[in-house]
Amino acid sequence: MELYNYYRSSASYRVRIALALKGLAYDYKSVHLAKDEHFNESYSAVSAARLVPLLKDGDKVLTQSLAIIEYLEETHPRPPLLPKEPLARARVRALALDVACEIHPLNNLRVLRYLTRDLKVGEDDKNRWYRHWVETGLEVVERQLAAAPARYCHGDTPTLADCCLVPQIFNAKRFDCRTDHVPNVMRVFDACMKLDAFTKTQPSACPDAE
Repeated sequence: MELYNYYRSSASYRVRIALALKGLAYDYKSVHLAKDEHFNESYSAVSAARLVPLLKDGDKVLTQSLAIIEYLEETHPRPPLLPKEPLARARVRALALDVACEIHPLNNLRVLRYLTRDLKVGEDDKNRWYRHWVETGLEVVERQLAAAPARYCHGDTPTLADCCLVPQIFNAKRFDCRTDHVPNVMRVFDACMKLDAFTKTQPSACPDAE
């Protein structure tokens, strides 16, 4: 397998965690978003959306981090990243989507560039925008975790939800977001960061880290 990704991309980090949790080997292919390498003709020929991550598994090409992780879950079911019981699976997916669909899209590189380059938003206001959506979005996750406390987002083993939560906290820290209002979120984050699958795939450990 080959994973086209960028070390600072939280969506890419999600997939790196999932691959590590499942013990799957892959070739790391760097696509440097800040240098616009995703717009290169060679990458555009592979990725119609010109986004990362992208996973190549033989002749199969997969995009979108959650779709990639669900593919890995179905093709390599051990260890599982989704519970067996339907209601529990729905809860894990909901937690994952609270990050992947409600927080992350408002703060990815394309949005931030549009704010500053097209709308001429200043750096301070851009950062206020970022912090607002992260901090309020994490409050939603916090309330759900507080309602059913566990070692990880759901239960005693990492799930799809943890694959999404940890990268978001890395980005939150990078932009100096407040996290003291989400103690359960941070407790789960700390538990995850005791595992090699999360630490050895974190941005600073990637080959293209600057």
